[in-house]
Amino acid sequence: MTLSHKMFSRKTFTRGLLAAAALLALAPVSPVLAQAYPSKPVRVVVPFPAGGTTDILARHISAKLSERLGQQFVVDNKAGAGGNIGTEFTAKADPDGYTIMMGTIGTHSINISLYSKLGYDPVKDFAPVSLVAMVANVLVVHPSVPAKTVQEFIALAKAQPGKLNFGTPGNGTSGHLSAELFKTMTGTDMIHVPYRGSGPMLTDLLGGNVQFTFDNLPSALPHIRSGALRALGVTTPKRWPSTPDIPTIAEQGLPDYSATAWFAMYAPAKTPAPIVDKLNAEIDAILKTPEMKAQFDQQGADPVGGKPQVLADLMKTEIDKWAKAVKASGARID
Repeated sequence: MTLSHKMFSRKTFTRGLLAAAALLALAPVSPVLAQAYPSKPVRVVVPFPAGGTTDILARHISAKLSERLGQQFVVDNKAGAGGNIGTEFTAKADPDGYTIMMGTIGTHSINISLYSKLGYDPVKDFAPVSLVAMVANVLVVHPSVPAKTVQEFIALAKAQPGKLNFGTPGNGTSGHLSAELFKTMTGTDMIHVPYRGSGPMLTDLLGGNVQFTFDNLPSALPHIRSGALRALGVTTPKRWPSTPDIPTIAEQGLPDYSATAWFAMYAPAKTPAPIVDKLNAEIDAILKTPEMKAQFDQQGADPVGGKPQVLADLMKTEIDKWAKAVKASGARID
């Protein structure tokens, strides 16, 4: 064989190898990957402190995933900046299925309009896994506040502009925007005091350091039931099934008022589809169990589930909705 023939053969062989490598890179991930997953503990990031609704729901789901998949799903609370710290951490994690997170309406729909500088893109940087739960927010006041109804509360706020302080789980949370929407619709002036999560905020509210809040029903409900806080109204269009005795804000003079919180599981973008699908199927099955339905109902949450596309479609609608609400409220964080 001549030298030129040898060189041609080597070139042809090399090109063949490169072509094969390219085809392998483009080929779909084998289902075997999903069958082997998880082979080590999985980190479940909660971008808020322990004790809040995000944390409560994440721990319920993580415990069941641990049981079903034979590896520990460990909750890791990375709080701060309205959930942005933990969310950005997840966005930049390796997309291998071993870092996932419980996101919220705030982290994945509101913050993109509220914050001028955000270290992640809620759409481009994440793979939706499953919508976990819909949750009502509830307007609750400290017992020292004399208002017993929403109308009485509005009258009180108008009589004392700039005097009532409201705590929230943080800037950009559904509680924050629920309050901003309420202020815009009622023409009231009340002062926002953001916290690092529901836990520390509720501690200050119970101590009377702030007068009221719009908080997720699951974290506020134990204090409502004990009488430590007074519920004036839920933020959903209709009364919430687990608390039918609490009227809606809409039925108390604000018929167009509506703000429903939601919680969902996400993985970093480019996480292999078989892993996302496996997590989705397991979470969907967990949410359909009578045990989990009863647990969620007791805490004021409505389990949802569904395919990843359900969550993706909801995000698109919610991002548009809350962009308008943020603009109308004038709220903006640099």
